[in-house]
Amino acid sequence: MSESFPRLSARTRRFTLGVPRGFTISPDGGKVVFLRTKSGTDPVTCLWELDTETHVERLVIDPRTLDADDGDLPPEERARRERSREQAGGVVGYSTDSSVTRAAFALAGGLYVTDLPNGDTRRLETPGAVIDPRISPDGQRVAYVSGGALRVHTLATGDDHALAEPESPTVTYGLAEFIAAEEMDRMRGHWWSPSSDALLVERADEAPVHTWHIADPANPDRPATAQRYPAAGTPNAVTQLFVLGVDGSRVAVPYEDEYLTTAAWSSHALSIVTMSRDQKSLRLFAVDPATGVSTLVREDTDPAWVDVVAGVPAHLDDGSLVWVAAADGGNRLFVGDRAVTPPTLQVRAVLDVDHDSVLFSASGDPTEIQLWTWDGRSLLPVSTRSGVFSGRMSGGVGVLTEQSLDAEGVSTTVVRRDGMAIPIPSLAERPGLDLRVSLGRSGRRDLSTAVVLPSWHEQGSRKLPVLMDPYGGPHAQRVLNRRGGYLESQWFAEQGFAVIVADGRGTPGRGPAFERAVLNDLATPPLEDQIDALQGVAEQYPDDLDLTKVAIRGWSFGGFLAALAVLRRPDVFHAAVAGAPVTDWRLYDTCYTERYLGHPDEQADVYDNSSLFGDAAKLERPLLLIHGLADDNVVAAHTLRLSSALLAAGRQHSVLPLSGVTHMTPQEVVAENLLLLQVEFLKRSLGV
Repeated sequence: MSESFPRLSARTRRFTLGVPRGFTISPDGGKVVFLRTKSGTDPVTCLWELDTETHVERLVIDPRTLDADDGDLPPEERARRERSREQAGGVVGYSTDSSVTRAAFALAGGLYVTDLPNGDTRRLETPGAVIDPRISPDGQRVAYVSGGALRVHTLATGDDHALAEPESPTVTYGLAEFIAAEEMDRMRGHWWSPSSDALLVERADEAPVHTWHIADPANPDRPATAQRYPAAGTPNAVTQLFVLGVDGSRVAVPYEDEYLTTAAWSSHALSIVTMSRDQKSLRLFAVDPATGVSTLVREDTDPAWVDVVAGVPAHLDDGSLVWVAAADGGNRLFVGDRAVTPPTLQVRAVLDVDHDSVLFSASGDPTEIQLWTWDGRSLLPVSTRSGVFSGRMSGGVGVLTEQSLDAEGVSTTVVRRDGMAIPIPSLAERPGLDLRVSLGRSGRRDLSTAVVLPSWHEQGSRKLPVLMDPYGGPHAQRVLNRRGGYLESQWFAEQGFAVIVADGRGTPGRGPAFERAVLNDLATPPLEDQIDALQGVAEQYPDDLDLTKVAIRGWSFGGFLAALAVLRRPDVFHAAVAGAPVTDWRLYDTCYTERYLGHPDEQADVYDNSSLFGDAAKLERPLLLIHGLADDNVVAAHTLRLSSALLAAGRQHSVLPLSGVTHMTPQEVVAENLLLLQVEFLKRSLGV
């Protein structure tokens, strides 16, 4: 008997195991280094190398041969993986020198260095568990964090010493603080100089951040975990920057803004980007590493908020700045002071700069993410088919990843300078589902919508109960032209539902105005747009949707939206499954929440209108709340407090607590049975 979809999805970490990722191209384009597990059910990530001349793929590092127990991770590394949503084990990250001949990585808290040409690997002696090792551009030293200290190991001599040690238990050097990692996608806190003789290092002090305690009630013998959590309106960690020389020198790099969004150190400049607490101002500085003096290069402002875009700042060979900013109604690529993309092309990220060419991703149609290059004179499309693309570029060689509705999984291709294409195979498992997904626009606002029907359903033959399956929150998108985004939705459809996935206001791909429509209200526009999409699809499929049986499910913001739907619009929604929902935005973090709702002390009514507690007495539909008790992102207090409010109002509801489970729910048995329990609840609630 073949394995069920819920079991296979759980074992494969939602079919991500076996997919190549984490690409590095050598400057001459001769080799591509990447990560991949050995099969679609193997959770141990290995390091591989592809020779672009011979087309030969070689296994460089298999963690199983290094006798390291990946289950024994330091707490800081577990937290880093939770922030990056890393679900696999083994070599989940690595760094290389500038010539891509030597790599460094951490495994089970140990520090390893490998010579890529021959695969020789050695473990380096360190005084403690290692976090985020970064090898110097010349390949002679490795910087890493251990016990909150930023240390440097010299490979030739074995000398290992701290460049900066924490002055108190709340201080770390070289690590990204919680907000940077969770909300700004900055996963690092130290950067080597191009000359390998110094590092830019973040010092973070969490002393001002309020302490929360995350307990596991299923194991009362275990003490609660103390966590510094910067909830909306409360203090953030205090961050500072220093240029630390390997010779022991120390130069402060002062800045005034609340947030350090990113940093970059190239041969052209040491750059830092900072953002104000209200997130209406983003400033780019060039720093003199000898003195720490910063010069303002660019400032972007917005009456709603400014966006932090991946891959910038960067520079062309002639020193021209590469930047992305909102202008003239679009998110545009700038080279120097000139916008080189039209406002109708929404730039998502800068992926690489190769001499005078910029590789970037952008959307014309919001359901597509295409690749483009700017070569100094004109825009050139790199991807030519419909789908979702990403990539890298160096030495004239490109790596393209492609997903679409027409093919399963992720396709990866290396394109040489002569145009020859070399595939890097994906070893991911096949989901075994017959997808029936239709992308289109629906409703009064022409919302991007996916309609997922059972593979066995004959259109017009009967009306199906409806399941809305959104995320629906800002800066995240579900309606994209890729099969992998609809696997769970299709499985729910196979259980007898017509599933609708809709991206409402706040989601990316349609320009700044569409995204900023949720300013000061995270409840009304997203909920209105789910209803708008539902009604629009019902008009398109009048004989296939039963609007007397409409359910909604979601996780995180989607969980908030699901609970909101049955509380505020029981006339439309008849049951909801809310997983890890944000129920009171005062309990969520500073950066995310204040971006959209402002400071709670200044806009209390805005927070009240976007939270769920005031609606508890309105519940008249079945509601299942699911929450991991070990969740350190959306803490379980969200669900528990809503449950208390519902109980106080005498409103029946169900709560499913998950002992030891975080926001990701990576455990196989948990992930599998969550799907089965949701289907059972929805069918019972709708009378199906």
